Amino acid sequence: MMNLFDLNGKVALVTGATHGLGMAMAKALAQAGATLVINGHTPDKMEKALAAYAEDAIQVKGYLFDVTKEDEVIKNLDIIEKEVGPIDILVNNAGIIKRVPMTEMDVEEFRTVVDIDLVAPFIMARNVVKRLLKRNAGGKIINICSMMSELGRDTVGAYAAAKGGLKMLTQNMATEWAKYNIQVNGIGPGYFATEQTAPIRVNGHPFNDFIIGRTPAGRWGDPEDLAGTTIFLASKASDFVNGQVVYVDGGILATIGKPSNE
Repeated sequence: MMNLFDLNGKVALVTGATHGLGMAMAKALAQAGATLVINGHTPDKMEKALAAYAEDAIQVKGYLFDVTKEDEVIKNLDIIEKEVGPIDILVNNAGIIKRVPMTEMDVEEFRTVVDIDLVAPFIMARNVVKRLLKRNAGGKIINICSMMSELGRDTVGAYAAAKGGLKMLTQNMATEWAKYNIQVNGIGPGYFATEQTAPIRVNGHPFNDFIIGRTPAGRWGDPEDLAGTTIFLASKASDFVNGQVVYVDGGILATIGKPSNE
């Protein structure tokens, strides 16, 4: 049974894995046996990230390139194949959010969010899949979606548009590539305890109280809560799962919320 989840012999590339949830998912893949490759955008973050992986005794190769620029993507995929090996697992995690009311958001700001959160996963996936097809090899693509793939929220119109689009892109990728034994699925994280959310995760903070009250599990997610889903979707265990988004959200999307008198 455990062989279903064994990633030994597989090469996994996780974009935007220099911190936060991307790093947590990347570590999980490595701990399940995958040879780990991460992408980042800035040298200082990459240096800190490689040190953090080393602290956990995880071997990793880091590559700096812009996932929105196809020429850079192609160049670095070629380098990764030569230095590490062909990619079997791709996690499209790199993303951005800009919290701006839509009437105040510049068109270029909107385009930037869509470019990083939606167009980049297309660029990455299509170029990895081209290589899988040349090898006549199956593979796994995991797109990191969001609860905003299903719900709207004030000030995140561009992000919600991109993540909603990513859900449908995931389904269409699965539709086109399933016949080649390539599974394409998504993960939709809920609200997680990361460095970015630390300032608001304090008792008495209105948003902290809102999240704990709105989440049936009654807590923020721990980044390690993503490990099992990531390994499942990257492994043989999910060979007949395709076009799905698994929401790891403590039950938020399952309920309309608690009544005010509860």
